[in-house]
Amino acid sequence: MEHWTRAVIANRKKILVAWVVLLVLGGYGASHLGELLTNRFSVPGSEAERGRELLKQSFNERGDGAFTLVFRSGKPITPALRREAGAATAKAATAVQGARPGPVLYASPHIAYAQIETPLENQDAAKKTPDIRAATPVIRGVRTYLSGFPAINHDTQKIYNEDLARGELIAIPIALIVMAFMFGTLGGIAVPFAFAAVTIPCTLGAVWIVAHFMDMAIYVTNIVTLIGLAIAIDYSMLVVFRYREELDKGETPREALVVTMKTAGRATLFSGATVAVGLALLVFMPLPFMRSMGVGGLLVPLFSILASATFLPALLAVMGTKVNRLRVIPRSILEHRASGRTGVWARLARSIMRRPVLYLVVAGGLMVGLALPALGLHVTSGDNRGVPLTKESTRGFALLRDTLGPGALAPNQVVIDTGRPGGALAPPLIAAENRLVAELRRDREVKPATILSPSLLALSTPVGRKRAEGNSLIDKSGEVAQIRVAGHGDSGTAEAQDLVHRIRDIYVPKARFGDAEVVLSGAPAFGVDFVDTAYGAFPWLVLAVLVLSYLLLLRAFRSVVLPLKAVLLNLLSVSATYGVLVLVFQHGLHSALGLEGTPQIEGWIPIFLFAMLFGLSMDYEVFLLSRIREEWDRRHDNEEAVAYGLEHTGRIITAAALIMIAAFSGFTAGSFVGLQEFGVGLSAAILLDATIVRAILVPALMKLLGEWNWYLPKRVERAIDRTRRHSPAAARG
Repeated sequence: MEHWTRAVIANRKKILVAWVVLLVLGGYGASHLGELLTNRFSVPGSEAERGRELLKQSFNERGDGAFTLVFRSGKPITPALRREAGAATAKAATAVQGARPGPVLYASPHIAYAQIETPLENQDAAKKTPDIRAATPVIRGVRTYLSGFPAINHDTQKIYNEDLARGELIAIPIALIVMAFMFGTLGGIAVPFAFAAVTIPCTLGAVWIVAHFMDMAIYVTNIVTLIGLAIAIDYSMLVVFRYREELDKGETPREALVVTMKTAGRATLFSGATVAVGLALLVFMPLPFMRSMGVGGLLVPLFSILASATFLPALLAVMGTKVNRLRVIPRSILEHRASGRTGVWARLARSIMRRPVLYLVVAGGLMVGLALPALGLHVTSGDNRGVPLTKESTRGFALLRDTLGPGALAPNQVVIDTGRPGGALAPPLIAAENRLVAELRRDREVKPATILSPSLLALSTPVGRKRAEGNSLIDKSGEVAQIRVAGHGDSGTAEAQDLVHRIRDIYVPKARFGDAEVVLSGAPAFGVDFVDTAYGAFPWLVLAVLVLSYLLLLRAFRSVVLPLKAVLLNLLSVSATYGVLVLVFQHGLHSALGLEGTPQIEGWIPIFLFAMLFGLSMDYEVFLLSRIREEWDRRHDNEEAVAYGLEHTGRIITAAALIMIAAFSGFTAGSFVGLQEFGVGLSAAILLDATIVRAILVPALMKLLGEWNWYLPKRVERAIDRTRRHSPAAARG
């Protein structure tokens, strides 16, 4: 680091110019990124995905690209009014090439509805929402709502953006106040903003390149911005504070920067590596939308590591002592803070060193108590229960949900591929359909009136065959057929998921379809396959993250005990966060907090929380342990080293946590239940980790472990030394 830092100082202006060039290029890519992002959801290799492919090939049908027109009349709907609604549906369908209007069906005496099938994916179909609305004729005395997944996606995107904007209005002033108090000078405040200003656009530019080769989720920009801001503030605080300490000791700016990069700068590199390892978990998830979010998240720490090694020291080399210019708080406070020997953190450190067992029992008991409810964590695929009912599409959805029942809006689709033209018309297959329908009618979760089957439409007659084709129950070749059946509950409920398993594991085998391929698709089936696929891979990827993090920290701190403690405490933090989610949302505490709520935790949330929190928590762990290790190497006094490290990093970690919690407020204060759950999880985790874990549990445990903290077997030490000797940097040195 010393040789590297001196090289950076010597070439500081060239490095800054290079980053400006990268910023321009990255900004260009970032400005065009939105055109390449998608919200397509798929579960490759799953039964539900296979069913969707068959529906697309045989019926030109995409369930996630279908619109629903809902007609609400003040009077009972007459046959004449129904025909008028049918004409309006046909007219609306002309707005999308290849769209096919469905029949008008009754939901109640005053409410009717009709579907418009389109050949488009959800995102492309959503863009057609204004065109369909404009093409839908007005029917006198009838209120018409355009709903369906694409319309809901189109309308709620604006709400999502408004929620994030509201969160930024809260977060930015809080972040400015905290940074002003912490940095104390405008020169210091400028550093994290400059760091974020180069790393975030460059990362988004890299995402733009990747988006040409793989699908990238539309929310990747939010993940990049959130993590990029967090890292920029964390690394800038750590490095600037250390740089000031060295300046206060009388070092020249050049030598102060060299010492800073050998200590705090080195810590940021290891910290960035651990953040990258945590987020890399998502890259290997077997789900495209999670993988894309992981790629975006992984690129942030990689660019941050690069900027921390080049841009940050080059910027400080140019600024020199100007980092202390333009004070916004009195010099006496800055000098008092720089001493690190008085104040709340110094008193807390000394108190923990005197009574480590008491602090460990109380703090550990609280964390374990919060973690225990996580044993009751129940994840689902999510559904429309968490969507705000403030737009035309969601109000139309609510009308159908209240009349037909939520299950009718997301039916199960049994797709039967006979493999030969006319096979769906064969008597043995019709007999199998009848056996399946009979089983479904007896199921307590099924609404018998919702069952639509080709075998119920008298296929032997031309009229029955035409009705089956018109309802997309049998394709024109007679090769593929489908049976639709709805349950009582929404697609994310446990009852709906259990019905999926019964259809697949019991009813279809009992129906005896012979050599025909029978698969179950639809929203409930996709939910089941998503949870099974995601959580089938998740435990193994978590294990890989734990092992890699341990090895990185082993290399960083030259101890076999400290990395193990860090990994276990991080697991405790994540478990406590899951417990908070269960208490707030599954046990109903959300009402007391003024939040919306459903008795479900959406399946993506625990996975994303682990990936983000493991990385960000390791950030704080590396900051604290780096300072403790440095003091241990200097004095070989465990108690003094632990107290010193807490005194000099406690305020940095706490300030960074406050800013992060403010940044997460955009999710917590939002209108979507899923995003509220994500925001509560992030905020709770950062709060618990920065206060109870890093400020109390870590120093208490290290005090009790004593010199065992620094235990490193000779064999492991030799292995580390060999990697150091053979590294390119060591060779150059």
